[in-house]
Amino acid sequence: MIIAAKITVMGASPDKTTEWHQIDWRQCQSIVRKLQARIVKATQEKRWNKVRSLQRLLTCSFSGKAMAVRRVTENKGKKTPGVDMVTWSTPDSKSQAILELKKRGYKTQPLRRVYIPKKNGKLRPLGIPTMKERAMQALYALALEPVAETTADHHSYGFRPERSTMDAIQQCFNALSLKCAAPWVLEADIEGCFDNISHDWMLKHIPMDKLILQKWLKAGYIDSNKFYMTESGSPQGGVISPLLANLVLDGLGSMLREKYFTNRSHRKPTHTVNFIRYADDFVITGRSKELLENEIKPLVEAFLEERGLRLSQEKTKVTHIDEGFDFLGQTIRKYDGKLLITPSKSSVKAFLKKIRELIKRHKMIEQEHLIALLNPLIRGWVNYHRFVVSSKTFSKVHSEIWKALWKWCKRRHSKKSSRWIRNKYFRTIGGNNWVFACNKTKEGKKISQLAILENPTRTPIKRHIKVRAELNPFDRQWDAYIEKRIKQKMYTSLSGYKKWRSLWIEQDGKCLVCKESITLARGWDIHHIQERSKGGDNQNSNLILLHPNCHRQAHSLKLQLVKPASACRSLKRLEPDDGKLSRPVLRGREEQQ
Repeated sequence: MIIAAKITVMGASPDKTTEWHQIDWRQCQSIVRKLQARIVKATQEKRWNKVRSLQRLLTCSFSGKAMAVRRVTENKGKKTPGVDMVTWSTPDSKSQAILELKKRGYKTQPLRRVYIPKKNGKLRPLGIPTMKERAMQALYALALEPVAETTADHHSYGFRPERSTMDAIQQCFNALSLKCAAPWVLEADIEGCFDNISHDWMLKHIPMDKLILQKWLKAGYIDSNKFYMTESGSPQGGVISPLLANLVLDGLGSMLREKYFTNRSHRKPTHTVNFIRYADDFVITGRSKELLENEIKPLVEAFLEERGLRLSQEKTKVTHIDEGFDFLGQTIRKYDGKLLITPSKSSVKAFLKKIRELIKRHKMIEQEHLIALLNPLIRGWVNYHRFVVSSKTFSKVHSEIWKALWKWCKRRHSKKSSRWIRNKYFRTIGGNNWVFACNKTKEGKKISQLAILENPTRTPIKRHIKVRAELNPFDRQWDAYIEKRIKQKMYTSLSGYKKWRSLWIEQDGKCLVCKESITLARGWDIHHIQERSKGGDNQNSNLILLHPNCHRQAHSLKLQLVKPASACRSLKRLEPDDGKLSRPVLRGREEQQ
């Protein structure tokens, strides 16, 4: 069934009102997208004066400011304050914030320094900007990102829209799986990348307002009530920091490509040099160890030195593919000439340690609540590794989790027999024995619905379809390709939630208020057409999916959203086609290449 929305109250145009729930987000999105598409075209034509003019137009527009405020008030850090301890949690504060985003008279405040633990036991410093700083960074990121995506290395996948870690892993497979592929790999890691980037280099080469950029770079930070100056680096924690880091590192892949271009007309490539980067971690393949150590590594070091960076001697090494190497939580290795990618031992060990510690911390918790704590962890880890050769690993993980749960059960009932414990905590469901499950409770009473622990072995293994290297999400000719990939990703992600997926299919993947796509990044809320307090039920006919901000807007304006009973849509029309996505027709120089 197709869902249509009938909106009885429509927000005023964005140039006439700043009332938060009156803003027409569909129009704001359209204006920003058009300006970003014009920036992409001007960048492709290398008309840098035109690029600066369009960037200035976007950063001064109401639509850009509204989208920036919405971004920082909807993300995970929306409740984390900066040094001023201020958050924007009310519609009035958000509306006022739009009016305050001005370049004239803008003064930066220092960052609030916090530390988070790293895998090696060290602490990673994060700089938390104030809400206004975050909104300004988000605003200028809207204007800078189209330039960054147009000039970016094709095989750079970290902190970029429509790209993920699995795209980088799949590119590793493409580069190393062939028999004639390079047997040697340079594993590289940049030492303190965010902390050591040269400010002078950024101020000279980053294509954005230099005055604003200098204020952010020189803002300093407060640690233990003491102020410290920042002479280098782009502090982690800011909205625009990953984008700046990508701009600093872009060009390395192009430099290697120009020098060691692989002629694809030959069956045996001359150099077989491939470059794959995710944030500050990257790998480079080569035909010999000498090529990587004596030629390519010095080139990389010279490239980084110009930007104030250097390779980490501890993490940078040259490895043969038969020995294998770890990259983004996966082990990539050839066995008798066949490339296999599996979850790394360190990733499995860290995950099981986290599961065991969680179970030990909750020795007396109810079984239903323990399942609720474990399921998100298991589901998230398994979904990350389900695109590689993981069946044996999932079986091992499932066995280790069962052992930890059995110890948990035995400790609670040390005087009971194993049969009694088995009957109390485990069920037989669908032919599967020893399923850790129990009846859910509602208002203190048990109901027929079961709370079941996630079984990693039940997750199907399916190869990830890599995004096209030349994709530019701000170029309108790629819109159909991106929309189809979003639908595929959402369809797969909602496979375990039949109710949500059926609602998403009925709506054609669109929010009924702003008409934008419902994605994993933006999230969604369940909206009742007829409120439960007025007799509404939880049947699909009374439910729709909305973006969180659109959901609040619907309640504030009392929008009447209806489902026409006449239209219907076949499920098969929205099913993904296994990645057979059509490539857009490229124009101009791109078509000639």
